[in-house]
Amino acid sequence: MDKKKLQKSRMWKYFVEAATEIIEEEGARAVTIRKVADRAGYNSATIYNYFDEFSHLLFFASMRLMKEYTVEVSRRMNEESCALHQYVTAWECFCEYSFKQPDIFHSVFVRDLGDNPDHLLEKYYEFYPADLVDVPEEIRMSLLEQNVSKRGNPILKKAVEQGSLEKEKIESLNEVTILIWQGMLMNFLNNRIEATPSEAASRTMFYVTEIVDRLKS
Repeated sequence: MDKKKLQKSRMWKYFVEAATEIIEEEGARAVTIRKVADRAGYNSATIYNYFDEFSHLLFFASMRLMKEYTVEVSRRMNEESCALHQYVTAWECFCEYSFKQPDIFHSVFVRDLGDNPDHLLEKYYEFYPADLVDVPEEIRMSLLEQNVSKRGNPILKKAVEQGSLEKEKIESLNEVTILIWQGMLMNFLNNRIEATPSEAASRTMFYVTEIVDRLKS
């Protein structure tokens, strides 16, 4: 890496780590450009030399706090050989962690990322490659998918190959399960339902499992 790119990488990480610290101390909703700039020791305008949107900075900072989830989902999925079981297992883990850290998962998977959302995950793992160490290739393909509605596709395609799902049902299964989770998460975040994180995860998984059972071969 040349000197200019190295300097840019360092500055980028300064701001991401500053935002991550604020999330850990005060929560994701407390993060502002001014707070991040003050903590990193620069003025607010400098941040926009490295991030197109404030939402992108929040996205990267939130990703720093998802390592435990990515490690755990990889571990659990590795224990399953049936692709459809992997899909359900991945959803169980996703629900468990997303309702424990709803603001973080909202920033990564739901929040409006502006006009340039593509390749954010690839950029993140380019700067933090250690976060993908020991993640199997098949699972890595899902983790690197920015569009949450497509994250299950690699696993579901394998389920088709194994004969447990019809090809034409991939899109509907993905879409319905995503809508179930998004609806429950938004209700949970906005205090529209009375539920603990564990209860919200269980309710979501009840409906996810129901739709998987209906659509499987």
